[in-house]
Amino acid sequence: MIRWIVGTSLRSRLPLIAVAVALIAVGIVRLGSLPVEALPEFMPTRVEVQTEAIGLSAEEVENLITNPMEQEFFNGMPWLDKIRSDSIPGLSSVEMIFEPGTDPMRARQVVQERLTMTPALPEVSKPPFVIQHVSSTSRLVMIGLSSRELSLIDLSVLAHWTIRPRLLAVPGVANVSIWGLRDRQLQVRVDPQQLQRNGVTLDQIIATTGNALWASRLTFLEASTPGTGGFVDTANQRIEIQHTSPVKTAKDLAQVAVEGDLRRPLRLGDVAQVVEDHQPLVGDAMDEGAPGLMLVVERFPGTSVVDVTHEIEGTLDAMRPGLAGVDIDTTVFRPATFIETALGNLGKRLALGLLLLALVLGAVLVGWRAALLCAAAILSSLAIAVLVLSLLGVSLNLMIVAGLVMALAIVIDDAVIDADGFRRRLRLRRDGPDGQREPAAAAILASAVALRGALMVATVIAVLSVLPVLVVGQVTGSFLRPLALSYALAILASMLVALTVTPALSLALSSGAAPGRLESTPLRWLEARYTALLARLFHRPAPLYAAVALLLVATVAVLPLLGGRPLVPTLRGRDLLIHWQAAPGTSLTEMNRITARATRELRTIPGVRDVGVHVGRASTSDMVVGVSEGDFWVSIDPRADHDATATAVARVAGAYPGLHPEVLTYQDQRLRQVAATGTQSPLVVRVYGNDYRVLGAKAQEIAQLIAGVDGVSGPSVKLPAQEPAVEVEVSVTKAASHGIKPGDIRRAAAHVLSGTIAGTLFEQQKVFDVVVWGVPAKRDSLTDIHQLLIDTPSGRQVRLDDVADVRIRPNPMDIKHDAVSRYVDVVADVRGRSLGSVTREVQGLLRQVTFPLEHHSEILGDFAQQQRDRRRTLSWFLAAAIATFFLLQAFFASWRLASLLFVLLPVAMAGGVLAAALAGDAMSTVALMGLLAVLALAVRGGILQLRHYRDLELEGGIDAAVVVLGARQRFGPTVTAALATAASASRSPGRWP
Repeated sequence: MIRWIVGTSLRSRLPLIAVAVALIAVGIVRLGSLPVEALPEFMPTRVEVQTEAIGLSAEEVENLITNPMEQEFFNGMPWLDKIRSDSIPGLSSVEMIFEPGTDPMRARQVVQERLTMTPALPEVSKPPFVIQHVSSTSRLVMIGLSSRELSLIDLSVLAHWTIRPRLLAVPGVANVSIWGLRDRQLQVRVDPQQLQRNGVTLDQIIATTGNALWASRLTFLEASTPGTGGFVDTANQRIEIQHTSPVKTAKDLAQVAVEGDLRRPLRLGDVAQVVEDHQPLVGDAMDEGAPGLMLVVERFPGTSVVDVTHEIEGTLDAMRPGLAGVDIDTTVFRPATFIETALGNLGKRLALGLLLLALVLGAVLVGWRAALLCAAAILSSLAIAVLVLSLLGVSLNLMIVAGLVMALAIVIDDAVIDADGFRRRLRLRRDGPDGQREPAAAAILASAVALRGALMVATVIAVLSVLPVLVVGQVTGSFLRPLALSYALAILASMLVALTVTPALSLALSSGAAPGRLESTPLRWLEARYTALLARLFHRPAPLYAAVALLLVATVAVLPLLGGRPLVPTLRGRDLLIHWQAAPGTSLTEMNRITARATRELRTIPGVRDVGVHVGRASTSDMVVGVSEGDFWVSIDPRADHDATATAVARVAGAYPGLHPEVLTYQDQRLRQVAATGTQSPLVVRVYGNDYRVLGAKAQEIAQLIAGVDGVSGPSVKLPAQEPAVEVEVSVTKAASHGIKPGDIRRAAAHVLSGTIAGTLFEQQKVFDVVVWGVPAKRDSLTDIHQLLIDTPSGRQVRLDDVADVRIRPNPMDIKHDAVSRYVDVVADVRGRSLGSVTREVQGLLRQVTFPLEHHSEILGDFAQQQRDRRRTLSWFLAAAIATFFLLQAFFASWRLASLLFVLLPVAMAGGVLAAALAGDAMSTVALMGLLAVLALAVRGGILQLRHYRDLELEGGIDAAVVVLGARQRFGPTVTAALATAASASRSPGRWP
């Protein structure tokens, strides 16, 4: 087969060379058109459903929304793997993670089908909303909006109804969330005492407000069925009838007559304050220390960060003439800047690397023909790999680049070995003892057949070495699989080029001269020294054996140190994220005050270019937090010292007492959010149940129990944060004495304290709510709640305090569910023992703990899953190792040679393992994958060397002199390939900026 492929390539050399040139050109073009992002998609298939319920506590959200949705809507769906939820004040978030390989669109479809049961939910919230399918690192750009001329309400209307729809229309944009949005509302603010003085009830105000509008969601009002205008048919035309609402402003609404049996005619403005304001805020944003708006744009998976960002900026530029007086800042957080810088550096480094590669090949090979042959082979191999990746729809990211860089060593080695093999065969052709010249095509064919048989085995072994990587599960596999894919494609492309393009080009360049001579002066000098050293080692091998043994012992000793590495290298971008968490229950006003001060201080740090802040959350956003948490997005000037500026930023962030800052990057934050346990602790015992008192007591018992386990360090209980809440418990007896029911009291209190949307106002293609709410003076303190007046059927009013017990008590701030159940975690570090042995001992101790009904504990399934993944990876590794051994045996037809090379492979990799251990945490798990390239080179060199020795042995025996001669013949190509690889890799993007 090899002979036929190479022979066909030699006969069709000119068309094949033209195809190679075309492939290189097309590969360069496709490389520029690939979607570009920093990291691959590492999120599992997930669907998140959010339900807004402003005014409900976390427990009410859990009971009224989260529990019904989890247990009746989503639990038991097809392909569902895990279900989790967060219930925080005003929001329910249910996250469903599906089995690996599930089509995201199919997962969303089954979720949407279940949401047809939404009418079964109590009417206490907005309809559930399915969050768009977004990329793993979804935030594409953050846009700050501010204005000296427009109010925040007017700016919000502009952002919500003009800017956001235009941005959502940009291809690739999945979602736009607006922090600090102040939706325009017409508010009818009531004072129960004023209503009593005028003989008007709260129900009359709600009915009047709703019926004054064209449409209302309150089904007990006539406005819930607004009717249609109809039309009139005349003799020759049809005329539509349209009603135009006279209510457009608060002043218009104030003129509406109050309905009902009144002592005298009254208007809404006579008994209530009718104003224009905004909804209660669940989050806010800061721009230059003052309240503003923050638009967070998220992208779909598989889209190019740079291209979509440019589209967004172009859309904003086109809108600027119509946004007079609005300041738009697109530099708050712009990942495209990092990628553009990385691509610029990548282009420069590739150009310099190719230049150095050409210089090294030209100098060492002593001939432009050999340098051209090697360069063509290298570029063709990489071009084919890029084309295949583009056809597979893969985006260009750090993992893909890392895989191509790893494969570059093998690609260069292929090119150099072929050039050297052709050179040697052509020299033998000219200097044959019988004076006959072998045709150049025959010489190249013979050399290619002799080399490719051995190197094809080496290529198959290199591909086998990446198979265990392909079965690694969870997040790690999401990063390593693209790397392994690009690595394997590049070395397979190199083999294809070596069988086709390289022989064809070599024949085209062979007229009148050989492709090159490995006879440069530095190389001859090194070769002589190497030969002399090798000859001495043959006579006194003891030091060599001792060094190899010491190297192997050191390698085995440091292998445990290779665990616990960061998954990916830290991306040294120019954007820092500071996550701030204040004490539970901190008000939005206080958070705004603190963040405004911190923003001004951060801006004074030399090297800080911009600071953006958002507090709490926004509707349909990627944040499920309360108003006591916030994020600072700090942009560092490209000319500033990154480390010094980051240190100064961390110092300022940590200088505020009572606040818990965490300085990290956006990519690190997303990786943590994907973690199945939600914690960084290696050992997590999760206690499930429905009563936090029982959960807390059992968690404390377990923490004390496992504290005595050898290897367990610092066990602690992670109880949910508590915040103060006002609890109102109606006395049925007292309420009945006044002729009112508990539900009446709740609804009356809700109207005044939380507000009720009485209707909707449609104006200029926009939709605004009309709300009935209490005046601020009657809902700002605990005393106001105690003295809240409730209407009775007799026409009198009664204080809330007279019919209910109003008290302050702690309330969970965030009620988390896992597998539709509350839980409390016991977390601990593991030191001095393996996690597996500690986990097995803890599992035995947990059997001694007794639980009440509906409560139990588990060591999180992540460990079990990791064990299964580890066993599966190990089994694939053993299978690949066994297959490698039998491939070597089949090639050499010798158990002795196969065993020798198989045993020597760990020695060849020992240097890389020791270097990784010495590098410490600076070398990530992804960087350790570079050992695959070391293994591939060791296999290639070993196969060629041992095959040469076997041939010499078959020809007439082998001794030390013959071994030294064979090693000397392999010295030139090996050193040339190493120098060329070092020259190209010295400028390769080993670490993106």
